[in-house]
Amino acid sequence: MYRLYSATIALLALLYLPVFLLRKVWRAGYPLALRDRLGFVPVAPGPERFWVHAVSVGEVMAAVPLVHALRQRWPAVEVVVSTVTGTGAQVARARLPEAAVAFTFPVDLAGATRRAVRRVRPRCFIALDTELWPNLLRALAQAGIPAVLVNGRISDRSFGRYRRVRGLFRRVLENVALFAMQSEEDARRIIALGARPERVVVTGNLKMEAPEGQEGADRLWRRLLHLGEARVWIAGSTHRGEEGPILDAFVTLRDGREPLCLILAPRHPERVDEVAGLARARGLRAVRRSQIGSGSAGDLILLDTVGELATLYAVADVIFVGGSLVPAGGHNVIEPALHAKPIVFGPHMANFREAAALLTRAGGAVQLRDVADLAPTLRRLLGDAAARRALGGAAWTAVRAHQGACRRTVEAVEALLDRRV
Repeated sequence: MYRLYSATIALLALLYLPVFLLRKVWRAGYPLALRDRLGFVPVAPGPERFWVHAVSVGEVMAAVPLVHALRQRWPAVEVVVSTVTGTGAQVARARLPEAAVAFTFPVDLAGATRRAVRRVRPRCFIALDTELWPNLLRALAQAGIPAVLVNGRISDRSFGRYRRVRGLFRRVLENVALFAMQSEEDARRIIALGARPERVVVTGNLKMEAPEGQEGADRLWRRLLHLGEARVWIAGSTHRGEEGPILDAFVTLRDGREPLCLILAPRHPERVDEVAGLARARGLRAVRRSQIGSGSAGDLILLDTVGELATLYAVADVIFVGGSLVPAGGHNVIEPALHAKPIVFGPHMANFREAAALLTRAGGAVQLRDVADLAPTLRRLLGDAAARRALGGAAWTAVRAHQGACRRTVEAVEALLDRRV
């Protein structure tokens, strides 16, 4: 199994290499990080350490409170962090100064993963969400290092794919010592796929633990972006197929009586040029966040920077969370809820089903039936300050009531390590 898997990964890596170099390294500015990807990670054997793996920006943000908690519980143990994407690496270095090293995750080939494990030699490997790499998990198991999956979730799409190869997948899961899952449904799914029930616990969603907005952040962003007294609509983490309807709604909502600013944040910053073209086609002048200086920013801002969206939500009057008008599964609705902001999202929230249901049940969010609901819903909320306060307050209260995942996760890791002494 492992030889066939490794051969497949090697072939796919070779085929994808030109695309990666063109789209990610040349256009998007991702670091090549060839030594890291081959397992020569910049970590020398030495002190005890935890290896935390967070694939991209969302996982890194969820890792922030966890890394803080690990350092508090084991202050003498180093934490090193690996990511896959360039944006994830930038956010890790900015948000996790406690981490001794941040490096690029090795390609899941036997030689690369064995080298990385030998160099890092962690006391424990902790992967956020469902990051299950067969060769790395095997190398960890052979070295006697426990692997832990935290904030685990199995989406509808992933569950269907994994079930088709359940026999092979069970062998991979045998190399995971602890599954700390987000929900009871996620726990049932991972057990159905072959995880041992005694290794599975439900700890909740680490993204509920994200820090609340800092006092004065809204005033700071108004000053930095020259927003004045304009109402602000933020459309965050948008995908192709969503920006067009969002810009159309923006054109409709600008009535000329009260200024309105749209801050549009594509999920993938390398698409900013494409989105700017959509704006020009509608007669709109878009200004990039990175190019805003001392002059006026205008009423359409494209967020082309990394790691600012979570704090930028503080300035919004209303927030639309993307990936939900198209079947992309939605994105994090907890970050805007922690700012006590009214949240709007579309019908496609499969990847954040529990969080979306929590907020809608609590009266803290509005779920659209389809794109036709977007402009009318925003018009209603932008014109009703009391409704915005009620929605934002309900969202904040709902999230606060469901915190504790970080504490439960650390307790589960501690119990695992104690059993292995």
